[in-house]
Amino acid sequence: MRTTLTLEDHLAAQLQAAARKRKLPFKQIVNDALRRGLASLDEPRKAKSFRIKPVSMGVKAGIDYDKINQLLDDMEAEHTVSRMKGKR
Repeated sequence: MRTTLTLEDHLAAQLQAAARKRKLPFKQIVNDALRRGLASLDEPRKAKSFRIKPVSMGVKAGIDYDKINQLLDDMEAEHTVSRMKGKR
């Protein structure tokens, strides 16, 4: 099929350089690049692997961190008591 494409200048330059380097016609380089690009669109992207670096958070004994509301209430009560002690 014959068609007209408008290529970005830097892409056209890369395609022309590839054609010269491989000593292939420009048309073949464009078709190969499109074929590979379209094939890669259908492939799922590979997720980057990662590692979790544990950090000590100063966990206090006797506190259930799964009960966050209770923890916040306890912290607020401690703060209120310490403020009241400071006013005396």
